[in-house]
Amino acid sequence: MLKKIVHRNKEDQETQRNGVMLVTFAEPKHVVSEQFRTVRTNIEFAGAALDRCQVVMFTSSAMSEGKSTVSANVAVTWAQAEKKVLLIDCDLRRPTVHATFRTLNLEGLTTVLTGKLPAEDVVEKTFVNNMDIVTSGPIPPNPSELLNSKRMSELITWARGKYDIVVLDAPPVLAVSDVQVLISQTDGVIIVANLNKTLKGDLRRTVEVLKLGKAKILGAVERVKSKHGDRGYGYGYGYGYGYTSSSK
Repeated sequence: MLKKIVHRNKEDQETQRNGVMLVTFAEPKHVVSEQFRTVRTNIEFAGAALDRCQVVMFTSSAMSEGKSTVSANVAVTWAQAEKKVLLIDCDLRRPTVHATFRTLNLEGLTTVLTGKLPAEDVVEKTFVNNMDIVTSGPIPPNPSELLNSKRMSELITWARGKYDIVVLDAPPVLAVSDVQVLISQTDGVIIVANLNKTLKGDLRRTVEVLKLGKAKILGAVERVKSKHGDRGYGYGYGYGYGYTSSSK
């Protein structure tokens, strides 16, 4: 158990330093890119039953389960489908979006939530056409309070008026209470699980916590580590509701 925790911490630190792999941008014809497009399509199908599915949140049970990789890559596929997309890094404790898109993190979400700058002043264009980002900004001492603030609600309302799709990269559900306060701002939630790491009990508790907050769970994305290891695009993704199905 201790070895798993140490490995997870190292993986988490590496992701914070270097960001996640944007296979959908680097190799749009790769089989994994196609799997991300399938995830996007299935989210749209699941969201069709809702009044609207414009603001979607990606989360997980614990850290280093792939939610930042999934949220960023699915956001790219929406942009590639000619949707105007905004990706917001709501993980104010372990942010990754700035590293993924090779930008500084001097200003961002926390800058808006503390009233220092309006939203339009912290939005950054990316190297992906049709896709903008809001990085986390300086890490605050009170993430949950900021995410539960009136300014966060105002930011989401502003984003709805400017973008076709707003993607929230949220913290893990069981680690902190940040996700619970974001539920009311979102139209749907996607849970990312890691076949090699996520405990069934943790996944059940994650679903219970989200349902208690009246979240509309659109489904689960399963990350499957291949025999090729961590380097390159050695991952498969499956999508389902109430179950997981892998693609290898």
